[in-house]
Amino acid sequence: MTTDNRLTAFMAECQERAEAALDHRLPPAAKLPQKLHEAMRYSVLGGGKRMRPMLAYATGKALGLDLDRLDGPACAVEFIHVYSLIHDDLPAMDDDDLRRGKPTCHKAFDEATAILAGDGLQALAFHVLAHDPSMAVSAEQRLAMIDTLAVASGAAGMVGGQAIDLASVGQSITLPELENMHIHKTGALIRASVKMAALADAGISADTLDRLDHYAKCIGLSFQIQDDILDEESDTATLGKTQGKDRDNNKPTYPALLGMAGAKQKARDMHDQAVAALEPLGANADMLKAISLYIIERRH
Repeated sequence: MTTDNRLTAFMAECQERAEAALDHRLPPAAKLPQKLHEAMRYSVLGGGKRMRPMLAYATGKALGLDLDRLDGPACAVEFIHVYSLIHDDLPAMDDDDLRRGKPTCHKAFDEATAILAGDGLQALAFHVLAHDPSMAVSAEQRLAMIDTLAVASGAAGMVGGQAIDLASVGQSITLPELENMHIHKTGALIRASVKMAALADAGISADTLDRLDHYAKCIGLSFQIQDDILDEESDTATLGKTQGKDRDNNKPTYPALLGMAGAKQKARDMHDQAVAALEPLGANADMLKAISLYIIERRH
């Protein structure tokens, strides 16, 4: 089986596994308050690439871990990611009507429900890390995962990056400033996906943890670069969200700063660095390497 075929099979396996795990950990739609729980489930289930859960599972695979213990961290980071998407789409933020090929949460429900659905998912993420019985890790490992996700999702991570993004609209910023924004906004949760999975290995060495973190930092940047490229080159139906929105909102992007050819080369450079960081892990890291290539070659 070729690497591409193995990745395709692995992605399908991860998406199926993540969907079942998320469904199991979400409140039932019929449980009070019903509208809130319906909105949470509407936003989480039935869509998305599940990139962050997939990275958690691929990291576990590279380390020889039982994937059962990674369902909790995989769900936790996806809950945070979806909460961020719900809030990002609100009129006060990016004001978007389409997400994952269907109406955004505030369009399908209402703004107040969307805000509360995001809040509920954020809290649920940390409850999962604190209590999920399938994780089979020590209290110290749980605490390290909680700390990792809290930092990655807060003012020092994703939320801080979003604040920088909003402040940058219509502004002229440098490439280092753009990279700093995306290291926080997009990269922080991608790095947390890998790190939390690695923390499930009680015996992991500091060198391996550092190498995995550098890999995740590189693919976090390449992921955003490719998003910027697709915002220019793709279409709304393929993306599942409004094409050209960043350009229309006068947001700083990699193609705007580097040109399209320069942005594509930057993405390739990040991929090369990511793969190099994994070399000591050998063939065990093949799926992580393949995911890095998929990120810069994806069309949606």
